[in-house]
Amino acid sequence: MKFILANIAAFSFALFHFLVGSAVFGASADMTRAKILAGAKNEGRLRVLSSLDPASFNALRKAFLKQYPFIQDMQVQEMKGTEAPQKFLLELKSGRGGNWDVFDVAPEFYDDFQPFVKKIDLLAMGRDGVVKIPAPIIDPKFKNIVAIASSLHCVGYNLKLLPASKTPNSWEDFLKPEFKGRKFMVDIRPQGFAALAAGMGEEWAVNYARMIKEQDPVWIRGQSRALTAMATGEQSMLHLAYYHSCLRAKQKDVTNSIECKVIEPVPARIQEMTAINGSAQNPNAALLWVEFQVSAAGQRIIDAEEPLKSSIYVPGSELANVTQGKKLSVNNWSTFHKTDDWEKKVIQMFGFPQAQIK
Repeated sequence: MKFILANIAAFSFALFHFLVGSAVFGASADMTRAKILAGAKNEGRLRVLSSLDPASFNALRKAFLKQYPFIQDMQVQEMKGTEAPQKFLLELKSGRGGNWDVFDVAPEFYDDFQPFVKKIDLLAMGRDGVVKIPAPIIDPKFKNIVAIASSLHCVGYNLKLLPASKTPNSWEDFLKPEFKGRKFMVDIRPQGFAALAAGMGEEWAVNYARMIKEQDPVWIRGQSRALTAMATGEQSMLHLAYYHSCLRAKQKDVTNSIECKVIEPVPARIQEMTAINGSAQNPNAALLWVEFQVSAAGQRIIDAEEPLKSSIYVPGSELANVTQGKKLSVNNWSTFHKTDDWEKKVIQMFGFPQAQIK
C-alpha cells in the first residue's frame, strides 16, 4: 500500500510540473526579450547538467557570465554516457531533479524525458525575434529541445602508409579490391552508417554494411584506440572516423602522420540535445543559456574545446564552413529516432563481430 501511495504521489508531482510547464513560455506573444532579461536578472542564478566536455562547458560558463553579469550564481555539472541520464530521469519521475534548470536529453531516452521538458515554442520565439536560435536546430515536433552541436564522419588515414592520392574519394571506393583483407578499420558501433542511412536510404546503408563486411576489415570498438593504432603505424586507415576525434588526434600526433579527409556525401548527425526543465526555478536564465550555446560566441568555444563539434546549422560555425557547398547525409530531427533500428540492422550485416583492436 505504501508503495502504491508513493507512486501516486510521484506521478502527481510530475503531472503538476508538466501542467505548470505547459503554462509558462507557452507562446512567444507572451514573451519579449525585455521580459526574459528582467526575469533572468531577478533570478540571478542557474543550474545546468551538460553532456559537453568539462573544458567546453567551463569555457562557455565563463563567457556566459561575462555577457550576463547579473547571473551571479551558476553551476554546471557533467552528465555523460547512458547511466547518468537514466539516473536523472528516474529522479525526475520520482519528483526530484527540480534543482536543475537545464539538462541535456540523451537520445536513448528522448521520449521518456519529454514530459519533464518545459512547454515552450522556441520555433515561434525564434521567428518573432525573441531569441536567436536557428530553426533547423530546434525539434520541429515538440519545439522545445535544441541540438547545440553536430558531428561529422570522415576518412582517417596515415599519410606515411597511404598517400593521399590512394585514399578513397567516395564511400564506395572502400569496396575496391585493393582495400580487401584487413586494409582498414571499422567501428562496430555504426553511428556513421546511421548517418549514411538518413541520406542514402536504409536499403543502401544495410547493403553497404554487408559489402564492407565482405572486405574483411579490422573491427574496432572506440575511436581513440583506432586513431592511436593509426598514428603508430599499426593500421593505415579508419572508415567513418569521427571528424572531431580525428582532428584532435592529428593535433596531438608527434609523428605528423594522421590526416582527416572529408568525402561526400558527408555523414553528419545532430547531437547534444538541450532542454529547459519543466520545473526550472530559473527559466529565464535557462533560456538565455540555451540561446548562448548556439550563438556565434558559444559555437566558437565548442569548436575550440571539443574541437570542431559545432552545429552545421549555425551560420559561421566551423562545421558549417567545412560542409558548405558539399552534399550531406544528415541524421537529423526527422530520422534520428530510427538510429537504433538502423544500427541493429548494420551490426547484423556485420555478423555481430568482436573488436580485434581494443
